[in-house]
Amino acid sequence: MTAHTLLMELSLLEAAHLTELVAQFTTLLDETLDGDPRDDPALARLVPDAYADDDAAAQEFRRLTQDDLLDRRRADAAVVTTSLLRDGTQLRPQDIADDDATTAMVIELDDGAVSAWLRTLASLRLVLATRLGIADDDDHDGRDPRFGVYDWLGYRLEGLLQALES
Repeated sequence: MTAHTLLMELSLLEAAHLTELVAQFTTLLDETLDGDPRDDPALARLVPDAYADDDAAAQEFRRLTQDDLLDRRRADAAVVTTSLLRDGTQLRPQDIADDDATTAMVIELDDGAVSAWLRTLASLRLVLATRLGIADDDDHDGRDPRFGVYDWLGYRLEGLLQALES
């Protein structure tokens, strides 16, 4: 199997905001270490029931798979965070000068990193959709800037998928 490299370009400001989103996501995942993800609807979407008609089987399946699944999500988020480092430093929006906000940052992703990015962006969108109450396209409020973040994550996710297809 041949390894591939994908180059992704983000502005420094995009990279800084994404770094913060992934950090918040990691914090959310870390909160599951002491509790039950089913207590949080957003986290529950990351570990959905495998058996909708059988509560006992669904609970057993979750017990056997939940920790591994959430650990993978943490590891994926760590890959994304590492690939967003610039000169070994995490970017923060408040540290980006206005003149540098649109400066391009090119990120080189191998096959494993691309997979981690896809899973992390999809997970971020699931969490955000749950927090915003998005169940279908009609649940979109263009006046609320949080929906812009949701759309931007979808744009980046779609861009990665298109790059993989070409």
